Amino acid sequence: MKLALALLAATLAQAQSPLTLWYRQPAGGWVEALPVGNGRLGAMVFGDPAHERIQFNESTVWTGEPHNYAHPGAYRYLGQIRDLLWAGKQNPAEDLAMREFMSVPLHQKAYQALGDLLLDFPEGQVTGYKRSLDLDTGIVAVEFTQNGVRYRREVFASYPAKAIVVRLEPTPPHFTAQLKDAHTGALSPGVMAGRIPDGAIRYEARLATLRDSSGVTLLLAAATNFKNYRDVTGDPHARVEAMLAAARTQGYARLRAAHLADYQRLFRRVTLDLGTSSAASLPTDERIAAFAQGNDRALVALLFQYGRYLLISSSRPGGQPANLQGIWNESNRPPWDSKYTDNINTEMNYWPAEETNVSECQLPLFDALKDLAQSGAITAKEQYNARGWVLHHNFDLWRGTAPINASNHGIWQTGGAWLSTHLWEHYLFTGNRQFLRETAYPLMRGAALFFVDTLVQDPKSGYLITGPSNSPEEGGLVMGPAMDRQIVRALFGDVIEASRVLEVDAALRDQLTGLRARIAPDRIGRYGQLQEWLEDKDDPHNQHRHLSHLWAVYPGYEITPATPDLFKAARQSLIFRGDGATGWSLAWKVNLWARFLDGDHAYRILQNLIAPASDKRPGKAAHAGLYPNMFDACPPFQIDGNFGAAAGVAEMLLQSQNGTVDLLPALPGAWPDGKVTGLRARGGIGVDMEWRAGNLVRAILTADENKTVKVRYYGKQVEIRLAAGRPYKVE
Repeated sequence: MKLALALLAATLAQAQSPLTLWYRQPAGGWVEALPVGNGRLGAMVFGDPAHERIQFNESTVWTGEPHNYAHPGAYRYLGQIRDLLWAGKQNPAEDLAMREFMSVPLHQKAYQALGDLLLDFPEGQVTGYKRSLDLDTGIVAVEFTQNGVRYRREVFASYPAKAIVVRLEPTPPHFTAQLKDAHTGALSPGVMAGRIPDGAIRYEARLATLRDSSGVTLLLAAATNFKNYRDVTGDPHARVEAMLAAARTQGYARLRAAHLADYQRLFRRVTLDLGTSSAASLPTDERIAAFAQGNDRALVALLFQYGRYLLISSSRPGGQPANLQGIWNESNRPPWDSKYTDNINTEMNYWPAEETNVSECQLPLFDALKDLAQSGAITAKEQYNARGWVLHHNFDLWRGTAPINASNHGIWQTGGAWLSTHLWEHYLFTGNRQFLRETAYPLMRGAALFFVDTLVQDPKSGYLITGPSNSPEEGGLVMGPAMDRQIVRALFGDVIEASRVLEVDAALRDQLTGLRARIAPDRIGRYGQLQEWLEDKDDPHNQHRHLSHLWAVYPGYEITPATPDLFKAARQSLIFRGDGATGWSLAWKVNLWARFLDGDHAYRILQNLIAPASDKRPGKAAHAGLYPNMFDACPPFQIDGNFGAAAGVAEMLLQSQNGTVDLLPALPGAWPDGKVTGLRARGGIGVDMEWRAGNLVRAILTADENKTVKVRYYGKQVEIRLAAGRPYKVE
């Protein structure tokens, strides 16, 4: 029996692409199911031969309704809160803020499940079972033999067709298909409609069946009445009917071909080959379990490409941004409401977008920022009596921007400022001046104006600081934490540079330049650490998951080897935080160690991330890692760790901050040979590289426009002239 299973595994492995997740058995739980998505619809495929479950979501199915969360007149208490903090009276300041300064209501709303597509087939003995997700096609397949017939199911979420497509080949002897409503539990053979109990969202899902000589195609479409965060007058029935009417006319072959053309246009831009190992022949869940015992380089490459797949699947133009779980959620009470947490998680979702060449996947985030600038302007006025716009540490479908949950962590002013830096980065990577002029600069300018009006002078040092605020998510309510100061300096710098590029706002540019110079600088504490707060009160034994005061190392780049004292202090702070953490924190550490040019340490953290995860259950210890379907565990599941890991691998291979393209800056010894194509560097530069025995063999750089570029590799720096569209070889 063991020999037969081994032969079967070997046979299956021979047919596997290195870009395939595969399993010997159906999913036993949601974090074993395989995801598909088109940015608006997401689905999890379980793969049971007799009782298939395809759990699905639609990105605008949330609790709540259009609502302004700002606290009217809260700015009248702002001075009192600051005075209490300056007097060292943190608890009274937090109490006053809870009474007079928090969001109305105190909590935001939650992302919801929508339903299940349940397919029931005849029971029978199954042999040769395989369940897989091919990242190159974006298709989940379930294959098995029953009664001498080889069956194959394919499931994908089509962006062009706006539907989830299920193909059954050959046509089963008989089967039933039902939709199960996640809110009522009701079953229906083809139509599911209702309203979220706590809110204004109405929804409809509908199933259509197409038969041909080769098999059966099921089309699942879903929609809501959501038009935008202030308007829920859409017609979900009309929307679903229009989607299905268009899809019905195409047939499976055309639907599949259109999906592949659309999806592969994005996914195939980047390839990564780190080599292979004997573990590559194992099913994915077994590879994860075995990773600690060997150097399964191909699994690292698979995790990298999986992050890109998940981003393409959960964030497409015209839709909502990827939330805490991307687009996939089976619970109506999901962890942290599966909304948008902006003190790290939302931003981390988009770290790989530019460097791994799926830049347009950021567009939903930028559309959300346009909304947030409107709602955030109300919050800025009501709570700070300030111009511009502000976003605290969370937002939801209704674009809440006021501080939520509790004052000791909810009053954090720089969520909008941090997200605004993504706008400038998008310009740096793409060189799109129209985007800079029409979208990025107005939003960045508004975010900066808020701090022009709200920065205050620290009575002890005389420097400008933010406040009240906190260092996410520890230490309580304070004035002027390091992360705030770093982000505001970066934002002001971005706006200054953007105004120069666009030749606008000279007076504001001068004002921001003067204010930026007066912001309290980073400080080195008594343990040689980078101080997290204005006061030297860091605990060297603190291994908190947040690494907030290291923002200026990554994703910022103010602290670099060119600032050696601060660089050394920041590294010491990272050492104090340790090598363990939640999943997303491990991903952040991978990127930080890459910026510290220590590839071996970055890889050590990546090894900690690629380990079997467990949830928080009574009597069991929870730990971060990967679930069997390679979803990252906080725990529980949060998708930011997947995106952060993809960004971290890219950062180990390529960096381009501060005007220099750095090739293989943090290559670990575990990846002696490899090849990557399609990465992007700031300045609109494409980068392909090949290396052997830890040494660069060749790199091909291609620029979008004529430019001179500084290139560094292995301590050597050269200046090269790139002609637009013409590859330049570096050897």
